Amino acid sequence: MTTPQQMIERQVREALKAGDQERLATLRMLLSAINNERIRTGAEVEEETFWSLVRKGIKQRHESSEQYRAGQRDDLADKEDREAAILEAYLPPAVDEAELSQAIRSFVAASDLSGPQAIGPIMQAMMARYSGRADGSTINRLARQILDQED
Repeated sequence: MTTPQQMIERQVREALKAGDQERLATLRMLLSAINNERIRTGAEVEEETFWSLVRKGIKQRHESSEQYRAGQRDDLADKEDREAAILEAYLPPAVDEAELSQAIRSFVAASDLSGPQAIGPIMQAMMARYSGRADGSTINRLARQILDQED
């Protein structure tokens, strides 16, 4: 089984051979993040950590894109958007919001949770269950909507 680092290293070589500079630069940044994490932990990067690094890269690029658009630099914003799209290909398919809402409702009912203090347990359970397939902000938003309906 290949590690995420080996997979990205192979794809960096492919992008280099193909002359795809934008993909090459994006993958090199991701490879750098993987190497830094590996050095920090002293172990190979597992799939869950890899997904976390990819999501972090996507989030950074979306934030940069927003800032560039606010500064009327659409050319740079478009570049950031393209880089985010390259990274998004490395994430597993996102869970449907309807499925996520149903899972949250089931968890709330089974755990007899209510009120704002229930957000923590819901977040912990759903992030563990849907790791890599749902982001925390979506889970948090849906959980708050569901809890507000319960009141």
